[in-house]
Amino acid sequence: MSRVFISFLLAFAVVPAFGQSSVNVYNWSDYIAEDQLKAFERDTGIKVNYTTYDSNEILDAKLRTGKSGYDVVVPTASPFFVRQLAAGLYLPLDKATLKNWNNLDPEILAALAKYDAGNAHGIPWMWGTTGIGYNVAEIRKRMPDAPVDSLRMIFDPAVVSKFKDCGVMMLDSATDVLPAALKYLGLDPDSKKMEDLIKAADVVKAVRPFIRKFHSSEYINALAGGNICLAFGFSGDVFQARDRAATATDKQEIAYAIPKEGSLLWIDVAAIPKDAPNPANALRFLDFLLEAKVAAASSELTGYANGNKAAFALLPNDISGNPLIYPPADVRAKFYTITAGTPEQTRERTRLWTSVKTGR
Repeated sequence: MSRVFISFLLAFAVVPAFGQSSVNVYNWSDYIAEDQLKAFERDTGIKVNYTTYDSNEILDAKLRTGKSGYDVVVPTASPFFVRQLAAGLYLPLDKATLKNWNNLDPEILAALAKYDAGNAHGIPWMWGTTGIGYNVAEIRKRMPDAPVDSLRMIFDPAVVSKFKDCGVMMLDSATDVLPAALKYLGLDPDSKKMEDLIKAADVVKAVRPFIRKFHSSEYINALAGGNICLAFGFSGDVFQARDRAATATDKQEIAYAIPKEGSLLWIDVAAIPKDAPNPANALRFLDFLLEAKVAAASSELTGYANGNKAAFALLPNDISGNPLIYPPADVRAKFYTITAGTPEQTRERTRLWTSVKTGR
């Protein structure tokens, strides 16, 4: 999930009324291979108007405001897609028109069906984990025995404090960070109990003095450029930082670790808003996403696993054979997912997260 910043004003700008020969896609940046988009336009005659966003919250606000003008959007399954489904914000899929549906991975479909019964409204696009990205040399210099494969690396003040000088960043996302803090405490990461969430917030507050910034995309270039040495972020983002750092003039060795305690399994879902201006073209675009070559090319770009089983054979071994992208069964057994919760629980979690970031 690469997260290039899109300003709040841009997110709420009026979307032009594109013609019927177009499809208006609102997606995370760097999340589909551009050559495949061009191939779609060439093969179908449908113009792709592609806009990007930086956070699920921005997408959620656009959808709830209504008349977004978008035909295809890509929310994260839980808790955002779940809440949006409950609000009736999506059209059901006409699966009869999706000839590539059978390319999907049954295991990922089953995981997504926990949120969308019968997989009626969305297709899994990419999936991955949240974990620890770090600069190998800078971490080793300050703490040779650093617990890089443990949540201690980001939640234990005695550990995190050692890296304040070289820079620490953390996702600006209550739905990613607080469940991880609950896991660190040995509590249910999906707990909605206020007493548990307060404990999780206190964990993050304890390391806040050593966090340079909470942001859900800037850590990519910051890691790649050697401006920070530690981040809690999305797996594919860290892999992109690793690849950029490896080809930079001032090369840095960036690594990623899935916490041994367990990691959040997230799934990003492609779906059609209920007020999509071009729903027929949206279905054609979804079927395009379901093509094995499109999913494979996009996984090569993003460094994320995809939900397309047919694409697996087309992936290079450095992706298909990478246990940090396609983890083995014993690691996947420790993955967790989170549910949406009630509106009141969501408000309380947001309030707690604001208190974490402001220190109040």
